Amino acid sequence: MSELHEQKVDIDVEKVESHDNVPSLSKIPLPEEEIFEEKKDLKRGLEQRHIQMIALAGTIGTGLFLGSGRALATGGPAGVFLGYLLTGLLVSGVVISIAEMSALVPLSGSIIRQAEYFFDPALSFAQGWNTVYSFSVGIPAEIVAAGVLIEFWVPSTEVSSAVWITVLGLLTIGTSLLLIRVYGELEFGFAILKILLIMGLIIMGLCIDLGGVSGQPRLGFHYWRDPGPFVQYLSIPGPLGRFCGFWTTFSNAAYAYSGVESIANAAAETHNPCRNIPKAAKRIFVRILIFYVLSIFVVTLLVPSNSEELLSAQNKGNAAQSPFVIAASLAGIKVVPHIVNAVVLTSAWSAANSGMLTATRTLYGLAREGHAPKFLLWTNRFGIPYLCVLCFGAFIALGYMTLSNSASIVFSWFQDLVSTAVLVQWCIICLVYLRFYYACKRQQIDRNTELPWAGPFQPYAAWISLLSFGTILLTAGYPVFIKSHWSTEEFIGAYFNLPLIFGLYFGYKWAKGTKVVSLDEMPVRYYVEIAKENPEEEERSTKGWNGISIIWS
Repeated sequence: MSELHEQKVDIDVEKVESHDNVPSLSKIPLPEEEIFEEKKDLKRGLEQRHIQMIALAGTIGTGLFLGSGRALATGGPAGVFLGYLLTGLLVSGVVISIAEMSALVPLSGSIIRQAEYFFDPALSFAQGWNTVYSFSVGIPAEIVAAGVLIEFWVPSTEVSSAVWITVLGLLTIGTSLLLIRVYGELEFGFAILKILLIMGLIIMGLCIDLGGVSGQPRLGFHYWRDPGPFVQYLSIPGPLGRFCGFWTTFSNAAYAYSGVESIANAAAETHNPCRNIPKAAKRIFVRILIFYVLSIFVVTLLVPSNSEELLSAQNKGNAAQSPFVIAASLAGIKVVPHIVNAVVLTSAWSAANSGMLTATRTLYGLAREGHAPKFLLWTNRFGIPYLCVLCFGAFIALGYMTLSNSASIVFSWFQDLVSTAVLVQWCIICLVYLRFYYACKRQQIDRNTELPWAGPFQPYAAWISLLSFGTILLTAGYPVFIKSHWSTEEFIGAYFNLPLIFGLYFGYKWAKGTKVVSLDEMPVRYYVEIAKENPEEEERSTKGWNGISIIWS
């Protein structure tokens, strides 16, 4: 919310209890006091341009630059293109859902706080710790990927990968302990680099494809015809094999898009969140679709799905795993792979930083709700929950697992675990939003006029995303059930998160005796009144950036 009172807000209990459809204050948190406490502890240092660029490029990391090679090899050019396109469209339903709730309830932790008020405290506990688990694996995955990219220049035979994991891990922890504005400026700079890289790759790719490189023939859609638009996955004959290859790309795409919903996690540290978070949601998913889908499309024109470099890279652990590097190498361009690798390296580290922000604010939000130890609420003089940062910093040590095995294999394990956790989180966001949406209808709240922002296409967008991601989640590990294709690692990677989330949910429910919040008792009206009583300052025009601010405005 906007500037709150300098002293603790006194809430008129009689006034609040007089509202229709508002439960007793003894049954719900006092959100106005929580917002004050979070504003006091966490510093609001993220501006509109930071939020827009974090949402735009903060999630562009190894999922696109490295993981897309695996997707191309299994799904073929048409399969990977459709997989990333459809996943991006479905993710948009998740983004507008979380943005609508976060505009009304701008607290750190995002969905775990909203699940507390709009669904069931047990779901808040379960999803909170599921997110903690996800980033405990996801952050080391990005660090490992960054280390793998450094091996493009310095082979592991000369310098151990442990050195790069240690250095990059300490840098990630160090930057996460500084002012939130420092993080915002770092991500802003990295985002500009990533956007310039992707634009450059698209232009380079089109030049190569159209025969603009000396000595290289015009490719056109040659690789869509030979070896073909789809891959015959797992040697399954006929259309079924090609469909299976296409379906497998969804898990890779989920990993690539993971974190796109994180625009709301730092709501307590964002200026004017009721305006800036929806603005990011409305514009950013279209831009991400453009960057992801266009870049993937260009790669499909340049790298054949049966390329020996692409297939062998999946079993090595070096930067050749990136289809962008392979494309430049196949075209005989010697300098571009080094440039690509350098920016992709910053992207991997940037994704680790972005993951650290989301993870620590989630853990902080859990502590706020009483679902984690209270000492995690301690902040340093910069307003950073430093104990949360140190907790996740300890898990970076998981990256050392790559020293005893192939880095790409361990990275694939991490990717599968994170993909499943991400699908669970997207389903939960849609589920909580649907409860919130129908509570608004039950309490006769006009979303378009009374809420700070009402997402478009609702509730259809949330329903479609919920059903689609639920189906993808349940079928993600289907290859292990095919005869002679059983893999314990793949089975655990695909389905470990399901018993985890149900165990956390029902375990907490049994221990605490929580109940699903009824539509009539949800404090939606209460939050609406707080939003009305604390209007945000009017938006000021951007000065000095008018020439290029269209990127983040």
